[in-house]
Amino acid sequence: MSHSSSSSDASDNRPHLGRPMARLENRAILTGRGQYGDDVAVPAGTLHAAVVRAPHAHARITGIDASAALAVPGVRAVLLPEDVAAWSKPFVVGVKQPMEQWALAQEKVRYVGEPVVVVIAESRYQAEDGADRVTVSYEQLPPAVDVVEAAEDDAPVLHEKVGTNVVSDRSFRYGDPEKAFAEADHVIALDVRYPRNSCTPIEGAVVVAQYLSAQDGYEASSNFMGPFTLHTVMALALKISGNQLRHKTFKDSGGSFGVKQSVFPYVVLMCLAARKAQAPVKWVEDRLEHLTAATSATGRASRIEAAVRADGRITALSYDQLDDVGGYLRAPEPATFYRMHGCLTGAYDIPNLRVRNRVVLTNKTPAGLVRGFGGPQVYFALERVMQRISVELGIEPLALYRRNFIPSDAFPYQAAAGALIDSGDYTGALDRVRAEGGLDDLLARRDAARAEGRLYGIGYAAIVEPSVSNMGYITTAMPAEARAKAGPKNGAIAAATVGIDPLGGLNVVVASSPAGQGHRTVCAQVVADVFGVQPEQVAVNVEFDTAKDAWSVAAGNYSSRFAGAVAGTLHLACLKLRDKLSRIAAHQFGVAPEDVRFANGKIFPEQAPERGVAFTRLAASPHWAPGLLPEGMDPGLRETAFWTPPQLTAPDEQDRVNTSAAYGFAFDVCAVEIDRDTGRVRIDRYITTHDAGRILNPALVDGQIRGAFAQGLGAALMEEFRYGADGSFQSGTYADYLLPTTCEVPEPVILHQETPSPFTPLGAKGVGEGNNMSTPPCIANAVADALGVRDITLPLTATRVMDLLGMEDPPSSKPQEEASAEPAGKGGKALAARGEVLLPASPEAVFAVLLDPKALANVIPGCNALQAVGENRYRADVTVGVGMIKARYAAEVSLSELDPPNSLRLSGSGLSSVGSAKGSGKVTLTAAEGGTLLGYDYQAEVSGKVAAVGGRMLEGAAKIVLRQLFEQLGRQAGGGSAASASGPWWRRLLRRLGVGR
Repeated sequence: MSHSSSSSDASDNRPHLGRPMARLENRAILTGRGQYGDDVAVPAGTLHAAVVRAPHAHARITGIDASAALAVPGVRAVLLPEDVAAWSKPFVVGVKQPMEQWALAQEKVRYVGEPVVVVIAESRYQAEDGADRVTVSYEQLPPAVDVVEAAEDDAPVLHEKVGTNVVSDRSFRYGDPEKAFAEADHVIALDVRYPRNSCTPIEGAVVVAQYLSAQDGYEASSNFMGPFTLHTVMALALKISGNQLRHKTFKDSGGSFGVKQSVFPYVVLMCLAARKAQAPVKWVEDRLEHLTAATSATGRASRIEAAVRADGRITALSYDQLDDVGGYLRAPEPATFYRMHGCLTGAYDIPNLRVRNRVVLTNKTPAGLVRGFGGPQVYFALERVMQRISVELGIEPLALYRRNFIPSDAFPYQAAAGALIDSGDYTGALDRVRAEGGLDDLLARRDAARAEGRLYGIGYAAIVEPSVSNMGYITTAMPAEARAKAGPKNGAIAAATVGIDPLGGLNVVVASSPAGQGHRTVCAQVVADVFGVQPEQVAVNVEFDTAKDAWSVAAGNYSSRFAGAVAGTLHLACLKLRDKLSRIAAHQFGVAPEDVRFANGKIFPEQAPERGVAFTRLAASPHWAPGLLPEGMDPGLRETAFWTPPQLTAPDEQDRVNTSAAYGFAFDVCAVEIDRDTGRVRIDRYITTHDAGRILNPALVDGQIRGAFAQGLGAALMEEFRYGADGSFQSGTYADYLLPTTCEVPEPVILHQETPSPFTPLGAKGVGEGNNMSTPPCIANAVADALGVRDITLPLTATRVMDLLGMEDPPSSKPQEEASAEPAGKGGKALAARGEVLLPASPEAVFAVLLDPKALANVIPGCNALQAVGENRYRADVTVGVGMIKARYAAEVSLSELDPPNSLRLSGSGLSSVGSAKGSGKVTLTAAEGGTLLGYDYQAEVSGKVAAVGGRMLEGAAKIVLRQLFEQLGRQAGGGSAASASGPWWRRLLRRLGVGR
């Protein structure tokens, strides 16, 4: 949503910051002139890459044959694991363990979708054709899928050199939690889980890479978002120095929401692919790749306990947390644990805390940064236990919050685990919700709805939103002695540059990687206010080049750091340049530098505005007449500022750490009504109150709140990555990974209060992640209130809500032919199909076809060849397609339990580049008028890419493939066409009665 702005009115002297100015980026983007990754021109001779991915969650690689791929026209090279081992090293991580993740899997694969081979060709089409021809042989291994089970001693181990799936186990203690729990009047405890989910930017990953030389290293462009600590990780993996990896970002990025941090392994992979092909290489991630293998929000299993006095005052918290980080602990993890560590007590004045953090490997996609990372996991536990305290102690929720909030006069407030929470007025937010949000009206609605027997509930959530991360917080995962040995790490260095060109134009470069937030607009507002010009006069370059631009390891666009750190640092750079211009102007005007003013596009003496000179003229003059500069002044008109908050120190010996520079606040209220018949959760009203410090652009802030709210709603009601018991990924399409649309997302009531941060240059705090942290527990608390239940599992799909209501699904209305996709017992996606088909041939003729290899080859859909390998056993080459996925399977087919001509069992298994499949079914043949009534009851399991397309497509495929098989069987046996026994009900009834034909 954009707001009109009077910024072009030169007579308006109001500051531009604080105004809801329309985005400067919009014109190019809305007219199709954006420069996204796939739009940018590539070097001549650029080739294209396709990645061959593991179809199994846990398997040993026993062989790779790429010869057929190299024979495909247009294929120029194939990057193999041995190439990666020769030219690179494993990625480094913050937890020291003998656990290796390479750009391509070495010896074993540990999640479905792990890269195994890269095919490089003249076009993406040819590369994909080549990828289909790569044969990889696997020996499947038992998987570890559930995070709690994976932490057990007898779980299958992913990394033998580690010897356990628990790669980090740290305990912390602050204050005297044992005493607090011993003296508590009540101990309120909950076991909760936060699911794996992600976010789906409209643009996937894009990487263009080239190998320059042994001396110059590599050059890569990508839509990587940072943090640029990972530039070091990439350079180390490539076995080069940092200045041998030139990394550039694109001007525009089609969303990130955290996940484009996960581009960095593919930057390394495509650099190596370019080295193998001896040409530039481009790779564009497709949607299935993104869902299956990009990244995931960290799944967490938590037990939280609160020591509570009789009046509701919380004196201690205890967390026991297990984080599901997937197949590898990938940098910057375990960030999801430790970004929130300093503020685990949230918005509450709780002096005692104990924590146990276990980082657990499972056979799933590696976890990483997803919007609000760490926050949703912490606050789902903390705010759910707040709701339970309110219920079990009978304390009105707002009274409970007032009793426990950090007092307004206590800021800056040092939390038990070390966070220095800069500013706030939390009780003031409660007053605002009641006065401006219509809370009393919602309470009245709830009373009225319940009087009518309707299911209506109100939930609350309070969260502290950290912004501008301390780059040393991850070292909290290491014991104090290990940190001392490695050396301290801390700070949050931001960099910004502003310069003036020979025509007096202002040019800005910031070390950030925006993904649609409006950074150019806010930067222009910052500069315009300092120099007294209009934002339209400022050119902001958000493309980023590590070889040319000022940056640090903290550079990037993550953890809500832009407003507090980047915009603030730009402000400091502008002040430095303005001071220089003031001295130049003072020399010309014959006044003191402090008497020079900048306003309305002019520079003038404060006491004589009529002597004013156009900004563009005076600012440009040092380019043309440097000899007129004051004595001793250098001629440059370009200033770079670096900034880091001194409050961000390294973790101390007691493991206390101030994890962020600034802490925003959000207090949410959600009212829901639940349909008893469908389980649908309808949001009646959602109120969200934010304190983001000084608001730089209200329109952009509200846009960020709406976006985070929509994403938080998706996490609460729809979004979840599902895995089979064998680790097969089962959410590879939007049919199974459900996203909210405008139909499901109501307009939230947004309220603001501003308590500027004393620790950031402009007083601003972050706001872009808050509702992704607060909305899931707020909706969960509302549903718990409506249903009167204790335990809530996200996402609250209609099926889960019906389970909470204690109601079962009605029986199927299609008893004659059914197909379903359910989680398998020990396999991937389990399919079951039952039905009947009327075949125009006798049972004997049908049975004879099944025993004839040539006839059977014509019956099996997609069968390219069939070869007998034993009695009633065959080896087949079969092409199968489900949705967008099509692959050739090397299959084995067998017939058993023969009872001619009455019944048999048809079994098969297959392996392809996109996964495996196996199934078995009973086939019965019964003589009927006009032929044979064939009945089938078939069960199958599929894994890998085919399973990832989701249950809905597989259900349809199960029906289609089986019916094709049996109908073709009828044609082979009788030379006619098959008729469905599940046709119109009246026709079936007449046939059974012997009336119809």
